[in-house]
Amino acid sequence: MRTRTEGARSVVGGLVSGLAAGPVLAAVAALLVGPSVAVGQTGARDLQGVWDFRSVVPFERPDALAGKETLTPEEGAAFAQEQVDALNVDLRRDENGRVPLSGGYNNFWYDRGSSLGEERRTSLVVDPPDGKVPARTDAARARGAERGARLGRDAFGPEDRGAFERCILGFNSGPPMTPSAYNNNMQLFQTDDHVVILNEMVHDSRIVPLDGSAHLPNDVRQWMGDSRGRWDGDTLVVETRNFSDKTNFRGSGPEMRLVERFTRADSDTLIYEYTVSDPGSFAQPWSFRTAMRKSDGNVYEYACHEGNYGMQNLLVAARGAEPQ
Repeated sequence: MRTRTEGARSVVGGLVSGLAAGPVLAAVAALLVGPSVAVGQTGARDLQGVWDFRSVVPFERPDALAGKETLTPEEGAAFAQEQVDALNVDLRRDENGRVPLSGGYNNFWYDRGSSLGEERRTSLVVDPPDGKVPARTDAARARGAERGARLGRDAFGPEDRGAFERCILGFNSGPPMTPSAYNNNMQLFQTDDHVVILNEMVHDSRIVPLDGSAHLPNDVRQWMGDSRGRWDGDTLVVETRNFSDKTNFRGSGPEMRLVERFTRADSDTLIYEYTVSDPGSFAQPWSFRTAMRKSDGNVYEYACHEGNYGMQNLLVAARGAEPQ
């Protein structure tokens, strides 16, 4: 559910409290309470602001649009409306005209957007050229089957539920970021030697050093991996590795190498691209592209499990169903 808590102070407080003490904390804290212009960053290298990445472009290209990377303005408008209608849960009525409650929310709570964007692409996956995520390896399929079996039975404990359900990770915040049902907002802060990527979903923040420091040792694994950034001209390149074996993206494994690229196209557009490389999980590397739009709105705290007894009730019910 889209739970937004009023007050930008909660965002700043949550971000700062989650940072390690020391120079990084001081730098980011000063940035948040001070001027919004990053030190030494102007023009195309100034990526700061709130960016909205809502989109109804399908992640993978539909079979009906095979071989067609983009649409004409007329085709794009018609296809976007088809997507909006198909995703509108209020239009899914039974024979008695009632909206089913299996999804939990009516359409009011969703914020998927209504546009294909200026490029009018038929998929967010841009490579391979067919707009499809490459085939998964046998190892990736085995991991997926094991994960599906755990999620398909009564949970022995919270760890048997998914990371999204447990509010450990946001389902669109990544890394990498992907348009989804709601909270498609990201705020980017920067200094000369660090970038902070703050996602509204689950209010996660990634602190990305730009100082050329090495990645963490290979045996140190994190839910969101370990990110390091650099400039390639006016494009911010962020490489993330050291993912945990408890996280996955579209079937990826802990050895996934993610390279994200942020490019300021104009004052209101931030091009976001990434490439997933994981030979142990996919037949080949694959890439994604979308255009984020500048937003005048605020990013609010997403209090995912605050006051939510769903997990407790699920586990209590599972224990009650077990043979005595």
